[in-house]
Amino acid sequence: MGLGQTLLLGFIAGVTILIGMPVGRMRRPAPSLRLVLNSVAVGVLVFLVWDVFSAAWEPIDNNLTSFHEGNGGLGRAIGYGALFVGGLAAGLLGLVAWERYMARRAKAATVARTESTEVGAVESGGSTLIATVRRSSVITEAGANARRLALLIAVGIGLHNFAEGLAIGQSAASDEVALATLLVIGFALHNATEGFGIVAPLAGDLDEEGNPRMPTWGYLLGLAAIGGGPTFIGTWVGHGFTSDAVSVVFLTLAAGSIIYVVTQLIGVAAKARRADLLAYGLLIGLIAGFLTDAVVTAAGV
Repeated sequence: MGLGQTLLLGFIAGVTILIGMPVGRMRRPAPSLRLVLNSVAVGVLVFLVWDVFSAAWEPIDNNLTSFHEGNGGLGRAIGYGALFVGGLAAGLLGLVAWERYMARRAKAATVARTESTEVGAVESGGSTLIATVRRSSVITEAGANARRLALLIAVGIGLHNFAEGLAIGQSAASDEVALATLLVIGFALHNATEGFGIVAPLAGDLDEEGNPRMPTWGYLLGLAAIGGGPTFIGTWVGHGFTSDAVSVVFLTLAAGSIIYVVTQLIGVAAKARRADLLAYGLLIGLIAGFLTDAVVTAAGV
């Protein structure tokens, strides 16, 4: 299959992430709905962790099986294992470091803005204004956290989708057209559910006055590009060469980042003290993930 046709397949597989993005434009969702959306995102991401680990472990498992059967040595299995551990550590700890850096920047900006306004308030005797500014700073930080979490989810999903794109490109380059087409169908279904996971935290986004803040279409398209665009890029790269090592690295990078995001979302849900809604949303997300995977498996992939 030619490069142009292969890239078209990669584009189709990635663009379906746009289906879930309009949810981010919902007006004033109820607190219970926001919690359910967050919980559904957790369910989808937990499924992705399982899916990613299964694919990343496969080369290691195959080489260990070959060693057991006397058809190969342990060298390749150890090498893939090192890439597995390295990618997982980089994905998880890298996001921890990045999140801390962004949190420090946001806190510094908030403190500077508050202190500046307090000076003006003191000069005019406005103690009420000081309290208002402090409350506004807390609200602003909450909104920044919502957007930062949405971005983290998009990054984690993007790494996962790059590895999916590699699979599409490699299949097409090997002239396995039927397999490539089925992979596109399956990944397109997965990406359709992933869009909901990206925008779920935005339901709790607030502006400086404590009012719900609706993300712009440009912002949502940017998140979709981060999450879905790597499918297209991975397809292009995968068409050029086949590498299990590259797949393992990107899959484990994705797994580490997704695990970190899941812990953040569960923390948000725990603050609401609604274990029932967390369970319902988690169940819905898991079923959605496994259902799309079942469709692909039934199709023969």
